[in-house]
Amino acid sequence: IRDRSPSRGLGDVYKRQLSASRWIDRNEQRREVEENIEYQALCRQFGREDVESVVELMTDVLCSTRTAVRIGREDIPTAQVRHRFLMLGRSHLEYVFECLRRNTTEVRNIRAYLLTALYNAPVTMGPYYQAEVQHDFG
Repeated sequence: IRDRSPSRGLGDVYKRQLSASRWIDRNEQRREVEENIEYQALCRQFGREDVESVVELMTDVLCSTRTAVRIGREDIPTAQVRHRFLMLGRSHLEYVFECLRRNTTEVRNIRAYLLTALYNAPVTMGPYYQAEVQHDFG
């Protein structure tokens, strides 16, 4: 129970409850991400450490209190990024990991690179695989 009356202020108990509430929300968001991306299967495929890094990054964004997230040098409303991240499934992350594996250029800011790759995955995955097929049969 949260008492927000001005006479009580934010006591230690309330601060702990608020903090615990935010932690629960983070855990719920993380569980949703893990379920959406088939976490265990991805860990077997790509290694727990790499998958864990991406899950933490996604969870950070889903729990962000900022109004915007920097994606590809552009500030995108956090709500829009959340929506896109909650659309991501296992195939999207397989695509992102595959793109990372094939990348031969230096990545100076891996966090920014991953955020951009994750955000763009739903709209770039199809054309990427189509181009691969055309290349293989062309």
